[in-house]
Formats: sequence, structure tokens, C-alpha cells
Amino acid sequence: MVNEVDRTFLALADPTRRKVVDILRRGPKRAGDLAASFKVSAPAMSRHLRVLRKSGLIEEDRARGVDEDARVRMYRLRREPFAELRGWLEEVESFWGGQLAAFKAHAERGSGKRS
Repeated sequence: MVNEVDRTFLALADPTRRKVVDILRRGPKRAGDLAASFKVSAPAMSRHLRVLRKSGLIEEDRARGVDEDARVRMYRLRREPFAELRGWLEEVESFWGGQLAAFKAHAERGSGKRS
């Protein structure tokens, strides 16, 4: 069973998708603008965006406004999957912090015996 953190890692395994996330950190973008940023075809960018959408990392919104074309799709990051990833990373960091603290205490006890 694939959980949310697994989906996030799978989606971010591709360097193009990581760069899309980096670009979207600056704000929502049109699909065409994202494709132009990479000099890739619209279908290729569409495949990357589909993976990011299915993983929940981004969401799609139809352009709104008088001058906007309703067919234009805007993409933006979603906060929730990144919060879950951050939580998982904090758990891993906490584990290693505990391991390093225990090693330090052991090393300090050992160095006291040699004096």
C-alpha cells in the first residue's frame, strides 16, 4: 500500500517535476508557461503535471477573470503533502539526533576512563 509520503517521493523522484515544484513555489503558473520554462512539448509537460496532481502536490484551477480564457489551467502547490513530508523528515531527524546524542554520551564516558 502506497501512503502519502511514498506518493510524494515518487512524484519528486523526477528532476523535471522537482523543478516544476520550485517554479510553483514563486506562485501559480499556467501549464503553457511551465512547458515553455523547460522547452518541452505540451504533452510532455501534461504528463509531469498529471503525476504531480495525482500525488496531491499540486492542484489545477481554471483561469478566472474577464480577460482570462476559461480553458487556461493554472497550477499551484498544495501545502498538505509537503507538511506530511516535513513531519516524516522530522521523525527521521529526531531518530538520528537521539542516536548521535547517545553516541556522544558513550564516547564521553569512554574518554573519561582513559585519563
